[in-house]
Amino acid sequence: MDTIYRVKTCKKPVDWEVEVPGSKSMTNRALLMAAIASGRTKLKGVLFSDDSRYFLSSLQSLGFQVEIDEAAKTVTVEGCGGVLPVTEGEIYVGSAGTAARFLTAMLSLSKGTFVIQASEQMKKRPMKPLFDVLTGLGAKILYLEEEGFLPIQITGIGEQISKEKEVTVALDISKSTQFLSALLLTSPMIAAGIRILITSEKTDGAYIRITRKMMEQFGVMVSFDGRNYVVKGGQQYQIAEYQIEPDVSAACYFYGAAAITGGRALVKNVTKSCMQGDLKFLTALEQIGCKVTEDADGQIVVLGPANGAIDGITVDMNDFSDQTMTLAAMAPFAKGKVRIEHIGHIRLQESDRIHAIATELNRLGIDCTEEEDALTILPGTPKPGGVTTYEDHRMAMAFSLIGLRTEGIVIKDPDCCRKTFEQYFSVLDRLCEQNNEG
Repeated sequence: MDTIYRVKTCKKPVDWEVEVPGSKSMTNRALLMAAIASGRTKLKGVLFSDDSRYFLSSLQSLGFQVEIDEAAKTVTVEGCGGVLPVTEGEIYVGSAGTAARFLTAMLSLSKGTFVIQASEQMKKRPMKPLFDVLTGLGAKILYLEEEGFLPIQITGIGEQISKEKEVTVALDISKSTQFLSALLLTSPMIAAGIRILITSEKTDGAYIRITRKMMEQFGVMVSFDGRNYVVKGGQQYQIAEYQIEPDVSAACYFYGAAAITGGRALVKNVTKSCMQGDLKFLTALEQIGCKVTEDADGQIVVLGPANGAIDGITVDMNDFSDQTMTLAAMAPFAKGKVRIEHIGHIRLQESDRIHAIATELNRLGIDCTEEEDALTILPGTPKPGGVTTYEDHRMAMAFSLIGLRTEGIVIKDPDCCRKTFEQYFSVLDRLCEQNNEG
């Protein structure tokens, strides 16, 4: 693909039926649990992208037997029962936050010394709250560059962790819920179990609920009293096969396209029974004038308002913040102000997403005001221009929506989508061409 992507403007309302890859968040959680599990686990509907390939290559570097069939979208992992096949090694997690946090926790609870390398982007992302908990348990961390960040050398606890007494730790998840997911997912490696006391105002979240649900599906129960989490000892992952859901985050770009063109979008196999938090975006779409229905198979269908005339909205997106970029890209076409609140944590993700959104919308002539944890966007007519994507896949995919209604929108570095949806722009191209020819 070229280093830029010129978005094709839709000449009429979209009428799209599309298939999206498997969920990144579910794929990497399933890979970790399959590695820790007892016995062989076959994962179906696996996402193959930069993030999941870094996870897979890391597992292989750690000696796990992994059978990969990209065409069939399956991965089979020979689980180690919580004991790593090797006691030393080096892994590279790229820009994958899930791989970085989850594998750091796994290695800290294992026997041996390991090096964790990461991309320049991942080296800037927060890790310290997780490191503090792990060193408190007895892991030894040597910082290879900046203190509190990757890359590191980590010496795990191994057999030193108590087998008789439940472990208790305190954790702040205000910067990332992945810290909590990492501890929960690796908890079966702690024989006596773990109690996690949450010290931040935020105690729960959509991705934590995915973690808990998937752990239960793999055979490990988690209790939560509204503030603290407990995983009892003596539990073990064991499941022969596991089906990964389609990526609802990716589906939302196509639902957004239906909204702003007054069209229709169906994403195959995305239903209301999906456990991913971004399903909440559908409620926001209804609030701005869309109709959300189901087909005979229970697949979600989004119908946009006539002429794509969506309403303004003020919305708390803390629990489905990956869609902040999507709604922000739709906002110029609204009939009123769009205000997105309680999203301060997205400044610490692949990019400073609040600043990136405001910068790029203002560059396109749209009035966007940036606050510490909120954005306010006024309707307007975007002007042609290039969109800088900050090596952030969601900036690239979301801002392509503007080009569906505005001529001359160019997405820079479209290949950053390889992180989660490497064929996104090929799929968008095909859909736009079909739409304009039909």
